[in-house]
Amino acid sequence: MRLFLAIIFIFLTTASVISQEMTADKLLAILQQESDTLKTNGNTYQFLVEDVMLICVFDENANRMRIISPIIERDKLGEEELLNALVANFHSALDVKYALSDEIIWSVFTHPLKELSEGQVIDAVKQVYTAAKTFGGSYSSTNLVFPGNTKKKEKTLPKVLKKT
Repeated sequence: MRLFLAIIFIFLTTASVISQEMTADKLLAILQQESDTLKTNGNTYQFLVEDVMLICVFDENANRMRIISPIIERDKLGEEELLNALVANFHSALDVKYALSDEIIWSVFTHPLKELSEGQVIDAVKQVYTAAKTFGGSYSSTNLVFPGNTKKKEKTLPKVLKKT
């Protein structure tokens, strides 16, 4: 039994070390592969996916990163759109959230940098893109929706990015 527990411990320890290897260089390589164009400026990568601008900001010392996309200026929205975005944060914007900063509504994904896997970065780009594109419609980051009392109008189905 002890041998079995020791093997499981070693496996879990090794698996967690493998998943904690994301660096700025690896992140850049993934984003270059997933984007149409990309510009770097220090700890910021600005890139386009189709017609949507995304920005990745990271801090290796703080072990944080975020991928964001500006959507619309706050003063161009009514109360209904803001409330729909808040409801979506609970039901249909899964790993991405809608947020307000500097009077702009953003699609935002945040995560510890080192713990990110390549698949999570790719998924994050897709979700930020989709949440930006569906704002004002289905307010979704994927095709998944958590059930409940959403009380928002569904105008369109989410457009999910499929990039190969």
